[in-house]
Amino acid sequence: MAGIKAVIFDGGGVLIDDPAPGLIGCCAKEFGVSEDDFASANGKFIEDFQTGSISQRRFMELIAGELDADVPASQSLWFDAFRSAYREKKEMFGLAKRLRAAGYRTALLTNTEKPVMGFFARQVDGLFDVYVFSCVEGTAKPHRRIYELTLDRLGAKAQETVFIDDRQDYIDGGKRAGLVTILFEGIEQLKNELARLSVRID
Repeated sequence: MAGIKAVIFDGGGVLIDDPAPGLIGCCAKEFGVSEDDFASANGKFIEDFQTGSISQRRFMELIAGELDADVPASQSLWFDAFRSAYREKKEMFGLAKRLRAAGYRTALLTNTEKPVMGFFARQVDGLFDVYVFSCVEGTAKPHRRIYELTLDRLGAKAQETVFIDDRQDYIDGGKRAGLVTILFEGIEQLKNELARLSVRID
């Protein structure tokens, strides 16, 4: 295996706690439906929202139609719900900083929506060399194009790049793009996996 020269981090579930439960819970309450019902409707339209194909307003209208409910009055529901659910994993932020300081090229690759992209970007400003947000690129994990786009911006080869994510389907997408992958389970497990790949952390 070629030596590792770059590391790509996922956002939700890796750098921060997965915001999805908080988002779903908050939005379900606003729509007056169960979390399971909202999650089911959300699953039908979230990729279009995360790739910027539809606006927040249209996303909410589609959800409302699916649930036979009224569109919530709040124009910032998704942003407010995300901000409320946002919890940084301090050790992961520290790890990302140390890897970059050690000379590795680093990237954030995350599926996210335009209403929250600016807020998230501010929290991680200066942490990575490259930032790739699905809502800007018009494609999302696990589609091959977003991994290749990230590699191009990093100036790195797939076999020399580690991709870290907490979702198996996104890890599988990374594997198909030729990346070295680590399914994230926790900070100590990640450190052990990186050490196995001879990645210097300190």
